[in-house]
Amino acid sequence: MTNSQTLEIPISGMDCAECTMHVQHAIEKLPGVQSVSVFLGSEKAVVKLDPAQVDVQTIRAAVQGAGYDVPASDSPKVDPVSMGSFNRRLTILLVGVFAIILGVVIFGEGLGLFDFLNDLIPFPLGIVFVMAGGYPVFMNVIRAALKRQVISHTLMTIGVLAALFVGQWVTAALVVVFMRIGDYVENFTTESARRAVKELTSLAPQTARVERDGMEMEVPVTEVKPGEIVVVRPGERIAVDGKVISGHATIDQSAITGESMPVEAASGMHVYAAATARLGSLRIRAERIGVDTTFGRVIKMVEEAEARRADVQQIADKFSAWYLPVVAVIAALTFLFTRNPLSTAAVLLVACSCSFALATPVAMLASVGAGAKRGLLIKGGKYLELLARADVLLVDKTGTLTLGQPRVTDVISLNGLPRSDLLRLAASAERYSEHPLAEAVRALAHEENVALLEPEKFEAIPGYGVQAIINSQTIRIGNRRMISSASSLPIAADLESQGKTLLFMEQNRELIGVFAAADTLRPEVPAALAEVRSLGIRHIELLTGDNERTASALAEKLGVSHRANLLPEHKIDVVRDFQAKGHTVVMIGDGVNDAPALAQADIGIAMGAAGTDVAIEAAHIALMREDWSLVPDVLKIAKRTMKVVKMNLAFTTIYNLAGLSLAAIGILPPVLAAAAQSLPDIGIMGNSARLLRHK
Repeated sequence: MTNSQTLEIPISGMDCAECTMHVQHAIEKLPGVQSVSVFLGSEKAVVKLDPAQVDVQTIRAAVQGAGYDVPASDSPKVDPVSMGSFNRRLTILLVGVFAIILGVVIFGEGLGLFDFLNDLIPFPLGIVFVMAGGYPVFMNVIRAALKRQVISHTLMTIGVLAALFVGQWVTAALVVVFMRIGDYVENFTTESARRAVKELTSLAPQTARVERDGMEMEVPVTEVKPGEIVVVRPGERIAVDGKVISGHATIDQSAITGESMPVEAASGMHVYAAATARLGSLRIRAERIGVDTTFGRVIKMVEEAEARRADVQQIADKFSAWYLPVVAVIAALTFLFTRNPLSTAAVLLVACSCSFALATPVAMLASVGAGAKRGLLIKGGKYLELLARADVLLVDKTGTLTLGQPRVTDVISLNGLPRSDLLRLAASAERYSEHPLAEAVRALAHEENVALLEPEKFEAIPGYGVQAIINSQTIRIGNRRMISSASSLPIAADLESQGKTLLFMEQNRELIGVFAAADTLRPEVPAALAEVRSLGIRHIELLTGDNERTASALAEKLGVSHRANLLPEHKIDVVRDFQAKGHTVVMIGDGVNDAPALAQADIGIAMGAAGTDVAIEAAHIALMREDWSLVPDVLKIAKRTMKVVKMNLAFTTIYNLAGLSLAAIGILPPVLAAAAQSLPDIGIMGNSARLLRHK
C-alpha cells in the first residue's frame, strides 16, 4: 500500500497565473508526487506525495529549476500593507510610470538623447550595461527555454536582442529598465491581491497562556492540548476555540464573524480563536487548537479558494497559454512584410500575457479576502461567478428565516384570571419540563419577573404535555390530545390559522387559559428579501418540514412561495427540479439538516456557520454570523466582482490589440512599447482594488 503525505511548500517569486502553472508542472513531473495545487494568493504549493520517493529538497530543486524559490520556513513574513499605505503606493507608482514614459517621449526621442548616448558610449560597453541590468530576467528565460517553456519575458528578451542586432544598445537598455519596472508592477499587483489574505492570517495568535502545575506559562499555540485551561487577559487575542469556565470579558469577534459590535463573554459561552478580549479576563477550556479552530478553517478555506477557479478565469488561463505563440506569429509577419527589425521588436515588447492572467484572479482574491474580513466565507471565484447569475433562492425556515426558538406570542385567560397569575401557574407546572414550548413559557415568565411556585408533584406525558399539582390544585397543560375540551374553542382556530402552536391549560379539569407560541421571524428578513429581489433573484421559495398551516402563514407574510412537510431528501429533489429547468439555484440553510441540499445547490449558503463543522464543509459560502443582511451583501459582492472581471478582460484585450497594431505598423517604437506593456497591470490593479473597499 502506497503511503501518502500532504505538505504545504512556500513558494516565492510567483507573479501571475503563468508562474503557478510553471511551478505546478515542475513539481507534478517528480516521481512520487500524487497531486499538486499551487496558490498564487497564499504563495504556496500543497503537494500530496509518497515520502519514500520524494522529499522537500527534491521539490525545492525542481521549483528552483523552474526559476522560483522555496524560502526557509523561518523566513520573516512580510507585514500586511495598510489600506492607506496601499492607496499611497498605488498613486505614487501610477504617477511614476507615467512620468517615466513622458520623460522618454519628450527628452529621449524628441531631443535625440538616445542617438547621442549611442554614439558616445562604445557598443561593447553598452552590451555589458544591458546584460548586467537584465541578468535575472535573462536567466529565467534561459531556464524556461531549457525546459521548453515560453514565458512572457521570452518575447521581451527577443526584443532586446533585436534592438542589439540593429546596433541600438540604448534602446535595449531602456527596454531592460522597463522590464524591471514591469516586474515590480506585476509583483505589486499580485501583492495587493494577497494583502487581504495576509491581513487575515496575521490575526492568528502564535502563543497562548496556559495553566500547568498551578502556574501560568506562555507556550506556542501548537503545544496547547485540548482540555487545558487557557488564560486570556485584557487586550489579548483568544488562542483557541473553547468554553469559558470562569471570568467575564467584552470580546471583539470581528475576525471570525465580521460583527462590528463586541459581545459579552461569561461562564458557559463558547468563544473562538482570534477574538480579542477588550475588557476583562477569561479562563477557557481548550477544545480546538490551531488549524482545527473555526478561524483556522476560515484561513484555510480562503487560501484554497483560488483553486476553485471560475469558468471565466479558466478561459483567461487558456487564452494566456495561446497568446504568446500568437504574438510570435504576429512579430514574424511584421518582419516578413515590413522588413523593419525595430517594428518587429516593438511587437514583441508591447505584448504582455500577464495582464490577461491577472485580470480574473486579482479580482477574485480581493473579493474573497475582503469578504472573509466581514464574516463572509466564500470558497472560490467559481461560486462568485455562479452567484452573480443566480435566479432562484430556496430558503429553509427553522434556524434560517426564524430564530429557531419558539416564543410565546399570546397569553389568553378564559376565566378572568389575571395574566401574571395564569403565567405563574403555567410556568410552575412546566418548571421541570425539557420541551421547547415549556422553555418558551418559562422564558416569558422570567422576562415579566413572575416568581415561580414549586410543584408538589410533576409528571411529563410524552406527546401530550405535563401534569403537576401546585397549591393542591391539579394543573394540566398540553396539546389538543391532552385537553379534549379545547376542540370546540373558537379562538384556537384563529390562532392556528396564523401558524402558531397552542398549549391549553386546565385547572382541576376546567379550561382556564391558552398559550400561543411561534418561532419568531428574524427582524431583518423582510428588508433583506426585498433587496435580494432587486438584485435579480426572480423566484424565492420557502422549504420547511413544518405543517402546511405554519408554512403558509409565514410564506404569505413574506410574499414568497412555499412547500411544507418536507424531509431533507425532499429538499434535494426540489433543488434538482429547478436545476433541470435551467435555473441557477441558491440554497440557504443552517448547515445541519440542510447539508445535503446545500451541497446539491449551485451555491449553498450556510447561515451562522461560526463553530459549525457541517455548515462550513457543506456550503459553498458560509455566513459566519446569523444576520440576513449578509445575504444581499454577498450577492452584491458577486455582481461587483464579475463586473470588475469583465472590465479587466475588456480593457486588457483592447489595450493589447491597440499596442500590437501600433507596433506592427511602426507608430510605436521599441522604447515606448516596452514602457507601455506595464500599464495594463496598473489598470487591472487599480480596478480590482475597488473590491477591497465594500460599499
